[in-house]
Amino acid sequence: MFFPCHNWMPTLAIKLSILVLASCVILTLWLTWLWPWTLGIVLINHLILTIAGLLPRSSLLGPNIIRLPPDAEQRGEVAITIDDGPDPEVTPQVLNILDHHGAKATFFCIGKLAARHPELCREIIRRGHSIENHSLSHKWYFSLLGPWGILREVRGAQILLRDITGQQPHFFRATAGLRNYKLDPVLAHLGLRLCSWTRRGFDTRVSDADLVFNSLVRNLDCGDILLLHDGNSATTPEGRPVILDVLPRLLNSLAELNLHSVSLRSAIK
Repeated sequence: MFFPCHNWMPTLAIKLSILVLASCVILTLWLTWLWPWTLGIVLINHLILTIAGLLPRSSLLGPNIIRLPPDAEQRGEVAITIDDGPDPEVTPQVLNILDHHGAKATFFCIGKLAARHPELCREIIRRGHSIENHSLSHKWYFSLLGPWGILREVRGAQILLRDITGQQPHFFRATAGLRNYKLDPVLAHLGLRLCSWTRRGFDTRVSDADLVFNSLVRNLDCGDILLLHDGNSATTPEGRPVILDVLPRLLNSLAELNLHSVSLRSAIK
C-alpha cells in the first residue's frame, strides 16, 4: 500500500499468499528455467484471492462481520440492514414502517445519493437509525479497483456521510459484497469494519415478495444480519418496491419469534 495503514493485520491467507509470491520470485531468480511453473503458481495464487473476494461472507481477505456478537444474540437482537439509498420515494416509506413497528435499522448509504438528499439522511438519524458507508458511487467494478481507487470510494463516502449526519460511519459494505485483497488495508486506515450479512432476499433481482420474504425468514435466528434494499429495489407486478411488501411481514415475524431489530452500532461495540 502507498498510504499509512498501521492498524492493518493481514490474515493467514494473505500472509501465505505473500510467502508464495516471494518464494516464486526467489526461485525464478535462482533457477530461471522454472519460470513457467512459478508463473503458474502465481496465477493460481491470484485466482484463489479473486475467488475469495467473490464470496461476500468470506473472511479469507480480512475480518468480515456476518453475525451479531453473542451478547446481542442473548438479547434476542437481529440487524436489518438496508442498502443503496437514500431513495426519496422509498426511504420515507421504509422509515414509517420501521416507526410503526418500533424497530431500528442500519442504512448503508451511497455517498453521492446522500449528497443529493441530505435532509433525508438527517431524518434517518433523527428517527434513531444509523447510516453506514456503502462507497461513494457504488461502482459495479468496485472489486477491480486498485488501492487508491478503493481509498477514493470509501474515504469520499466517509467524509460526505460524516459532514451530512454529524456522525462518523463505523461500518463499510462493498458493492454487491464483492471486494479484493486491497480493501482491508483501506478499512484499517480509515477505522472502518467490513460488514456483510447472514442472509439476504436478493430483492434487487427478485420481484416476488413471497420469495424474498421466505429467503429472509428461513431458519431466521437471533444474531442474524439481514439485507434488504431501499435503492435499486425490484418492483412487484403491481409496481411497488419489494421492500415495502416484505418489511412489514418481516417485522411481524420477528415479533412472533420474540426478536427485535436494532442498529449495527448499538449491537456491535
